[in-house]
Amino acid sequence: MEFDILILGSDANAYYMARCVHEAYNKKAYLIGKDRLAFTKYSDILQIQYEKNLWNEKIFVEIINNFAEERKERKVLIISTNETYAEYIMRNQEVLKTNLLYAYPSIEVLKTLTNKEIFYKTYKRSELDFPETYYFDCKKNTLLPNTIEYPIVLKPANVVSYNHLSFEGKNKIYKIENEEELKSVIKRIKEAGYVDKLIIQEFIEGDDSNLFDAVVYVDRNGKVKVLSFAQIGLQEQTKTMVGNAAVLINGFNTTNGDTTKMMKKITKFMESIHYHGFAEVDMKYDKKTNTFKVLEINARQGRCSYYITALGANLVKTLVEDVIYQNELPEKILKEQILLTFVPKGIIKKYIKNKEFKQKALYLWKKKKKVSPMIYNKDKNWKRFLMLRKRLFHYYKEYKNSYWRS
Repeated sequence: MEFDILILGSDANAYYMARCVHEAYNKKAYLIGKDRLAFTKYSDILQIQYEKNLWNEKIFVEIINNFAEERKERKVLIISTNETYAEYIMRNQEVLKTNLLYAYPSIEVLKTLTNKEIFYKTYKRSELDFPETYYFDCKKNTLLPNTIEYPIVLKPANVVSYNHLSFEGKNKIYKIENEEELKSVIKRIKEAGYVDKLIIQEFIEGDDSNLFDAVVYVDRNGKVKVLSFAQIGLQEQTKTMVGNAAVLINGFNTTNGDTTKMMKKITKFMESIHYHGFAEVDMKYDKKTNTFKVLEINARQGRCSYYITALGANLVKTLVEDVIYQNELPEKILKEQILLTFVPKGIIKKYIKNKEFKQKALYLWKKKKKVSPMIYNKDKNWKRFLMLRKRLFHYYKEYKNSYWRS
């Protein structure tokens, strides 16, 4: 069966998904993106077009329908790299061309995951554990709870709405040390035009190695077919990137947490909500309760999810087999150890605090059991090579000047 892959976005996530296409089928993916981001604009393994109004839902539907119409004799698999486009797809299913195929849950389920207030409230009584959470309504002069213990974490409940804003001092996540700082940050967010709820959450103690990542794929029959569980050693440090893993090891755990038990919880949860497609589960281990507390579930593959391809579960091939060919997928519980890194070895040596994790990371690097999602030896554009070298060097400045302290 003839098919094309259409990736929506132009960031790091979009690049490694295009890489998955090239690795699996030795052909170029098509990308439609809003911005000319360095991760994709110099690549030779994809074909990209830019649409400045891609975040306009009506125009978005027109664009992807036009793409499908030009290929009406072929199937087109759509892969979104963010929740905005996934919502647009599921909200407009009835008007999308019939040769457009995709793997996402219903719009009702999507909303319970993309809006963090709805997420925590909807699944509070599920098998998952969550940090202690409060909500602040930006439309009202809500009183801050006097039971808050600092430091705390502040983040938007409505990620889709927040992502469309641009303002000085914008962070993806805020670590707040006192009430004065909390009020100042809330004021700044409100003045930028954000009118939804904010999440105020306990800060779980521990360095970055207390963070964990799971990638899960649920097939069209509602069964989990792919599941990984990785310990993060270091997260990104810029204000817009904190919360994204920079270094992780799959199948590794230096805490006392029971990863097998947590993987069973994730499987039960994802199947219970009738999910379909890839999701990324972000967690932090709480040593006080000996539990993995779920911070969020992204309704898509995450920025660091490429490592499961290196473990034999190519993300794009998984989608193609399930959605286009409708084959029965084998169950892949990925326990093999592999290192994923966006940063150079010097950053690992200097900034990873967990000595056991650092030792394992350097060992896997030496044994060549390592993947770097952005570095693909079959993508030989020299401008891209220079960009990547510059990016690796820039990491030293980012970590030196980091505002985020565990």
